[in-house]
Amino acid sequence: MSRPTIGILYDFDKTLCTTDMQEYSFIKNLNMTSDEFWGEAAYITKMHEVEKILAYMFVMIKKCKEKGIPLTEEYLRTCGENVVLFKGVETWFDRINAFGESMGVNIEHYIISSGTYEIIQGTPIAKYFKRIYACRFMYDENGEALWPSLAINYTLKTQYIYRISKGILDVTDDYNLNRLQDESLRRIAYRNMIYIGDGMTDIPCMKMVKEKGGKSIALYPRGKKETVKPLVEDERINYVCVADYSESSALENIVKLMIENMAILEKLKAKEILQLSQYKKNEKQ
Repeated sequence: MSRPTIGILYDFDKTLCTTDMQEYSFIKNLNMTSDEFWGEAAYITKMHEVEKILAYMFVMIKKCKEKGIPLTEEYLRTCGENVVLFKGVETWFDRINAFGESMGVNIEHYIISSGTYEIIQGTPIAKYFKRIYACRFMYDENGEALWPSLAINYTLKTQYIYRISKGILDVTDDYNLNRLQDESLRRIAYRNMIYIGDGMTDIPCMKMVKEKGGKSIALYPRGKKETVKPLVEDERINYVCVADYSESSALENIVKLMIENMAILEKLKAKEILQLSQYKKNEKQ
């Protein structure tokens, strides 16, 4: 029997890094403040009834053209180099993968973000993810951003939970995504999913994973626990933790307990299936 797979799904902004990813380099390179950039995106949304994610992507293209900055994949990746990660993030994945190995399960990590794919690609942790689902651009013959190719807002994030569970990871494959699939054939069972996010924009994913038998964790910056208070009061999550990925941190201890519990339940499930199969075989003899 193949080893069970546990999927850990992460938001990115304010979950793995300390603020919105565009604020470390991209907005500064435009000689704008964060308030000016996001304010213009909000203005576009209100004046033209543009979806918020599409609005910020439009502003990225517009402002780079005005400033004479070629908005290429390479440029966006360089903006990812200055992203500040929370304490312990860079060693987190190796530690968690090793623990999963000790428990007899495979661990896979996924990003589901409304941030910018190409910026995430430029961070030192991009290599650890099975898939990065985030907003992307399409590029013209000169390699400059022409139009959004993928925009993921807060509710659309849930689509990627279905993709990850079914193993339909290609974002263009809607046919197989929507085909009926028996729960027993899913690549990652919902009960073996852990979603880690930071706030209200993660509610659809947190609620979905929790209701389907997985676990949801809300993170908050040290000293700012009030930011996740609504999630606790509305019972959208299973746990809250300070955003500290260090060894032996509260977050690491909770995630390891979740992995251990999932591994034990998978062993019990396998034993149940085996015994039932043997019983049916004996009944026929």
